[in-house]
Amino acid sequence: MTASRQFPTAPGSLGALVFSLLVAFLLAGCREEVAGQEWSGPSVAEEAAAGEPDAGSDPPRTDGATTEDPAGAGDPAGDANRVRFLSYNLKNWLTMERYERGQTTGQRPKPEREREALVGIVADARPDILGVCEIGSPEDLEQLKQQLADAGVNLPNTHHAGGSDRVRHLGLLTRFPITARTEHDGLDFQLEGREWSVQRGILDVTVETPSGPLRCLGVHLKSKREIPEADQAMIRLNEARQLRRIADEILAAEPATRLVVYGDFNDTRQAPPLRTVQGTRGSDTHLNMIRLTDSRGEYWTHHWSYQDVYSRFDYKLLSANLLDAIVDEESGVLDPEDWSLASDHRALLLTLDL
Repeated sequence: MTASRQFPTAPGSLGALVFSLLVAFLLAGCREEVAGQEWSGPSVAEEAAAGEPDAGSDPPRTDGATTEDPAGAGDPAGDANRVRFLSYNLKNWLTMERYERGQTTGQRPKPEREREALVGIVADARPDILGVCEIGSPEDLEQLKQQLADAGVNLPNTHHAGGSDRVRHLGLLTRFPITARTEHDGLDFQLEGREWSVQRGILDVTVETPSGPLRCLGVHLKSKREIPEADQAMIRLNEARQLRRIADEILAAEPATRLVVYGDFNDTRQAPPLRTVQGTRGSDTHLNMIRLTDSRGEYWTHHWSYQDVYSRFDYKLLSANLLDAIVDEESGVLDPEDWSLASDHRALLLTLDL
């Protein structure tokens, strides 16, 4: 920082001494002011140990993966206990009515160039676990698995889940064995005089990592698109309540469960659905929202091009027993140049040293 003040010439040796001390004092203050503009706070684990932030403050932060090396530097086989967990809304990896230059093209799969861009992003991240939203049929999930294998990412064990939405589903692919698959059929709730169910369901699997089991709950809550039948925000809140109920049941039955809740929540971090899923602050069952950023320190994960709105809709929430396992420098929001060709969402990479 360059001082802009002009100082008069000080007479004599005493004046020179006073002048030198004054300059040193001002420069020291300048350096302190610049340092104060930088974020140099505690690690995620230290913040969690100090207590959950207030409602108006930011949650624990992990500074993100870079564009040049989305998964962080190093060999994925270099530490057998490290688990890379990538979550990603794929933007309609399915067969649907599509449009080109304002014209309908009929029922078609996700375009090849979009699939290639998406597979490239995942391949660069080198995940051990990949949780996805907006996958279509089991055959679509198999196609994704095969294209990843062709790109050098072998995730042979898969699970496909869904709810009342017959088009968009949830999927998980992993190189680890899947040791438990829990189907949740009773995801119904009453709203505005009729019965609803969680539209995309809740994916619930346990994978056996080299350091023991990791339970994964994947979700894709109701979009912000308005519908005539009910308030879309209330649908999303009720879906979040169902998710929280399942998390409570899991942690009540086995408090030591290492639990990751992830996906597209279609809402901002202080909105009722997110606070509902997190649960009671300070309790043993509270789920901790991990603040992931991209290479520029930005948080947004979704771009609505029609309105040119950038939002943070995608999250990873962890049980307290996983906080010390986060590898900050190998976690973040992936931001390669072609992210918008692959999807309208950006992928979240969380690396755990278990």
